[in-house]
Amino acid sequence: VRLPVGRPRTRPDAVAGDKAYSSRGNRAYLRGRNIKAVIPEKKDQAANRKKKGRRGGRPVTHDADLYKERNTVERLINKLKAWRGIATRYDKTPESYLAGLHLRASMIWVKDLTRTSH
Repeated sequence: VRLPVGRPRTRPDAVAGDKAYSSRGNRAYLRGRNIKAVIPEKKDQAANRKKKGRRGGRPVTHDADLYKERNTVERLINKLKAWRGIATRYDKTPESYLAGLHLRASMIWVKDLTRTSH
């Protein structure tokens, strides 16, 4: 994460992920680095925790507002991948792939501008 002055940060404030990443190991790693885990708990994990009673521990915290932002990013990535050249990575060089990303992002942006201007 680049800031205006000084060395770039190497640790984010939070990491968002879907339920597939809700393992105890992932959460412990993030907790050890003081990174907030914005990952919902799987239903089976919650059931196993509740089954253990007091020994099961506390429920995991989940920031729904930050998770909504993850959803926004996920939908943007899906819109980018809807363009076959980006989804399949046919480009030979990183520069041409980046140019394709910029082109597709600008197409999405212009479409959004024209939709909201009416």
